[in-house]
Amino acid sequence: MSNTMDPTSSHDETLMAQVERLRQARQQLREEIGKVIVGQQDVVDLLLLGLMCRGHVLLHGVPGLGKTLMARTLAKTLDLRFKRVQFTPDLMPSDITGTDVIEEQEGGGGHRLKFVPGPIFTNFLLADEVNRTPPKTQAALLQAMQEHEVSIGNTTYQLDPPFFVVATQNPIEMEGTYPLPEAQVDRFMFNIRVRYPTVAQEADIIRGTTGSETVEPEAVLSTEDLLRLQAIVRSVPVSDDVINYAARLVNATRPVRTSEEDRTPLEAIEKYVTYGASPRAGQALVLAGKAKAVLEGRYHVDFADIKSLAHPVLRHRLVLNFHGRADNIDSDDVIDKLLAAVKEDA
Repeated sequence: MSNTMDPTSSHDETLMAQVERLRQARQQLREEIGKVIVGQQDVVDLLLLGLMCRGHVLLHGVPGLGKTLMARTLAKTLDLRFKRVQFTPDLMPSDITGTDVIEEQEGGGGHRLKFVPGPIFTNFLLADEVNRTPPKTQAALLQAMQEHEVSIGNTTYQLDPPFFVVATQNPIEMEGTYPLPEAQVDRFMFNIRVRYPTVAQEADIIRGTTGSETVEPEAVLSTEDLLRLQAIVRSVPVSDDVINYAARLVNATRPVRTSEEDRTPLEAIEKYVTYGASPRAGQALVLAGKAKAVLEGRYHVDFADIKSLAHPVLRHRLVLNFHGRADNIDSDDVIDKLLAAVKEDA
């Protein structure tokens, strides 16, 4: 592979020391989060990866699986300002972005407009049940996610970094909801499925939450530490072979629609997929691969990193057709076939 580190250079020695610091921080974060959260380690790791990559995350899971508690606990261990917004059908864009109010000036000098910031002005925002609010409010949130700024009237306000959004969707009770359009869902780096706990884990949850003792996690990193570590992730080298593999994996998700295509589509893609993943998927695979590598104390991204991240990166970016629904096929099934068919060596 090309683009590997030269361990003799002072820059690489500094980077390796920083990567080791990040690996240790990850272990400390796991220990602190484990004081409150039982199981769900894969979900917590993906949340941390999304945060390290300056991305945003969509969580899917039925009520009561601890999605809110996971988000709040991660924010505490990173000493981030945390806000939670319960999305409802009557929620307006100004309810999350903030609005101008008329304020009387001191001394009776008349009135003036004063901006009152909404809950989006935070470091860690939990958008609970984002599919239960109208598209206008969804668009206000998604615009802030993309631009890291909020426009009120003629004034634009910048959001302080880091800015991380975790949006949840309830897969049941879909009546009266507003599903996010595919183009908007694509803005989320990961789509994470929160599973039910095992029997042993559920017993631990019951035991820990029905007693009189409460445990609070301690902060492991400061905001300044986190911003510095986010910059480290982007400086990790990736070989051309791994980048090409990620690109071929994403390209293979797209069914052939014109004679200009120079490849034969996979049977599962041609049969079940209407639209494949956008170039954002390749960017997310490589960037998340960098974060995963450094969190594990490694200084390069390998093929296994890309493969392990394929499901959370691709599952919300594949639009299945009627045949997929009729055959009870979901996007994870298609991704499994994709990983088996696309080889590491072109």
